[in-house]
Amino acid sequence: MSRYALFALIVTGLPLIANAEPRQDVESVAALIESKYFDPRRAEEIATGLRKSAAAGDFDRFDDQRDLAVELTRRLKPLDGHFDVRWNSREAPRSQTSRPGSALPESRTNYGFARIERLHGNVAYMELTYAAHIDFADVDSPSKRSADSALAMSRDADAVIIDLRRNGGGSPAMVGYLVSAFVDEKADVYNTFHSRQGTTSERPARTYAKPMLSVPVYVLTSGRTGSAAEAIAFTLQSAQRAAIVGARSGGAANPGAQFTTPQGYTLFISTGSPRNPVNGRNWEGDGVKPDVEVAAERALVRAHELALQKILGGSIAGAARTDAQWALDALSAKAQPKALASADEVAGQFGPYKLETIAGVLVANRARWPTITLSPLGKDLYYFDHDPSRRVRIERENSAVVAITVHSSDGSEQRLRRSAAD
Repeated sequence: MSRYALFALIVTGLPLIANAEPRQDVESVAALIESKYFDPRRAEEIATGLRKSAAAGDFDRFDDQRDLAVELTRRLKPLDGHFDVRWNSREAPRSQTSRPGSALPESRTNYGFARIERLHGNVAYMELTYAAHIDFADVDSPSKRSADSALAMSRDADAVIIDLRRNGGGSPAMVGYLVSAFVDEKADVYNTFHSRQGTTSERPARTYAKPMLSVPVYVLTSGRTGSAAEAIAFTLQSAQRAAIVGARSGGAANPGAQFTTPQGYTLFISTGSPRNPVNGRNWEGDGVKPDVEVAAERALVRAHELALQKILGGSIAGAARTDAQWALDALSAKAQPKALASADEVAGQFGPYKLETIAGVLVANRARWPTITLSPLGKDLYYFDHDPSRRVRIERENSAVVAITVHSSDGSEQRLRRSAAD
């Protein structure tokens, strides 16, 4: 052992990893692909390519299993986006209800439903970070309960946004169930998987009980969106039930499973390939193309704008219409900030509110309340940044600020005169 290696062992406390047989390791990986990959002809081609490279000595320099795993993944990814090779010196025990790739129980992540919110203007927002498996034979399936809760919280919304930008995939069972929440029970829209064993459908064993057939749906995607998450986006888009907003997805259509070699490598191999009945295609390699292409970090704001515009283009009326319009006005104002009136003009006490500017931002403070940021909509008109359904209009007499009126989207208002001391 060299002095440098001994020093690394002492400092890091990690075992040194030496791989005396990289060709044997590559052969084990090639054999798994040859026997498990969904397309036998392609499986043979890929395995033969690996064996030829190994025989030529392309992998001999990798005396660390971790480095060999990275190199194998690099070579295999362009052939199928799902290929992933990893090495682990010991197999970690895993809960029966763990998320794939994690030893933590899925309940700790709410089965992928990371955030459920109601955005301004009555737009439901659901962030799904992975698609947990649903066991439809279990009438009390916890992952299905989580999905049902998320969907129930979205039911009375005027539009729904499903955020898949950080979702790398998961189970086809969750895909089918979420899709069934937005399409007719008898709709023929579900992907069919073709494998060595035959065909299976993504149609869930039990569909969502009360599908939301008319609510506008927007799905957010990014380059991170992969596999089962792409299936949700692609299926809803193909069925013309959702507009996709964001960046093109990862392009990993083929589902599969994780296999282990005798040497301790784990290899994810595609065991099937989907086809959509609406268009006869899938998204392997190409990804899901957005209907509205924007940078991933801008996708939520853009989808929110589109949802509000869609709502306002419908039959909504009265206070609900004002609420949606004010929410859209706030989004537009954020995109094009307007200049504030000077602090000397606006600062002062108005009833229970003390208005002042802090670092160039107009705020309203009230005893024991959180500070309210007031964002400008136009001359002498502001909105509560945390709640655009409330606005503040500055009132003047002979150019001097004398009062504010707090307006609500339901039509109510409160006029507060400036204190004489100010």
